[in-house]
Amino acid sequence: MFTGIIEAIGEVVASESRGGDLSLRIKTHGLDLGDVQLGDSIATNGVCLTVVELPGDGYRADVSVETLNYSTLRQLKPGSRVNLEKALTPTTRLGGHLVSGHVDGIGEIISRSADARSERFRLRAPAELAKYIAHKGSITVDGTSLTVNAVEGNEFELNIVPHTIEKTIIGGYRAGTRVNLEVDVIARYLERLLLGDKAASAESKGGIDLAFLAEHGFYRG
Repeated sequence: MFTGIIEAIGEVVASESRGGDLSLRIKTHGLDLGDVQLGDSIATNGVCLTVVELPGDGYRADVSVETLNYSTLRQLKPGSRVNLEKALTPTTRLGGHLVSGHVDGIGEIISRSADARSERFRLRAPAELAKYIAHKGSITVDGTSLTVNAVEGNEFELNIVPHTIEKTIIGGYRAGTRVNLEVDVIARYLERLLLGDKAASAESKGGIDLAFLAEHGFYRG
């Protein structure tokens, strides 16, 4: 688990295709790896990756086909900057929100504009994730825990303060930038709980829709 509070900006130094999946080598720069061992997890642009090598100036991790299909890691190349966060410890301050490092899908930056000293970003999420994004709720963008300031359909807005712009890769976002999204894990569990006994049925694959809500008295068409 992670908090979504970025600890350092790393740099991809190698991206190698291996048997259909990917091997990434990351230089960690300011991230202290003194307490990291082989098998530990490091969130890399919000993706929980397992450390398989510690060459001294960073780490190497393998990226599965499943992860490549749901994240932007496939587009990383030498020189790409990435957000880094080590896994939680029992004494870690939970400054953001609970983040699993399991990316739900890829979003896209639609626009960026100044808002006093902050920057306001508008993003488009995959349609299937829209139901999990709520006004003033939490969302993880490339591993950064952020607050949703407005929602309209599958588009939402974020207000990013100068400190976050400086300490994460968000400062490099432009219209068209693709980003990793992880929705609030509580919303996902709530959906599953509301399904009740139907959660064990193959019919529950699509999750909760208007028909389900109407059947259980939560919605009237």
